Amino acid sequence: MPEVTAHSGLLSSTKVHVEDSGGSGRPVVLIHGWPLSGESWSEQVGPLTAAGHRVVAYDRRGFGRSDKPSKGYDYDTLADDLEGVLSELDLSDVTLVGFSMGGGEVARYVARHGEDRIHSVVFAGAVPPYLMQTDDNPDGPLTADAAQQMEDGLKADRTAFFDGFTRDFFTANGELKVTEEQRQQAIALAHQSDQTAALGCMEAFGTTDFRDDLTKITVPTLVIHGDSDGIVPLEGSGQRTHEAVAGSELVVVGGAPHGFNVSHADEFNRALVDFLAR
Repeated sequence: MPEVTAHSGLLSSTKVHVEDSGGSGRPVVLIHGWPLSGESWSEQVGPLTAAGHRVVAYDRRGFGRSDKPSKGYDYDTLADDLEGVLSELDLSDVTLVGFSMGGGEVARYVARHGEDRIHSVVFAGAVPPYLMQTDDNPDGPLTADAAQQMEDGLKADRTAFFDGFTRDFFTANGELKVTEEQRQQAIALAHQSDQTAALGCMEAFGTTDFRDDLTKITVPTLVIHGDSDGIVPLEGSGQRTHEAVAGSELVVVGGAPHGFNVSHADEFNRALVDFLAR
């Protein structure tokens, strides 16, 4: 099914592009990071399918091949879009895998829609529990000044911003961990984003507090994170999410940058497939 219509309220509907491998295996739904699309999961689809899973990857509203409405870039709406995908495809016993920004959808989905459809969840280099550094969140890794610099950079020159962002995205300890071709592929996906969506989602992932959402998670949970992530640092995000979700498992990938599902695909996929097999 190439598109799913996600309804947000009575008068609003958005077509979300979905890639679905089909089959009878237990479904895995892949939720991509900012500012990419479902295509950014290309290193995972084959191994997950080979492991017997039905693999569903979709483009968040405003990104990739999905509709690009002028609003709806808050996490409540984005979680409702995810529910639209699960409902229209009639998926149950699902593992949700949220990378970076997508981890926010995982947390907010459980808080808004419960766990009836959910078998397990995965937070991969993910933004929860709360990125923004505030008085009551002193361990948040994102300062207000850094957030403003990101917003200003994206507004001023998208091409220059995405060039610099993808370098940081795939760099660990000063070294680019992917090929230039892989980085250019990410830049191309970033340019598919709508500017309103990119700015709205930047604000959402930077300022949304998921601390209460994480307390609602009771299903098996994997937190996987690179220890050299310069975009969403392990200590401020993955480690704290692991501590917040009772019984969760933490896998730390050594020497891995933020985009470690590409740079360290073998290790990432092995941890994911092993978790799914339990």
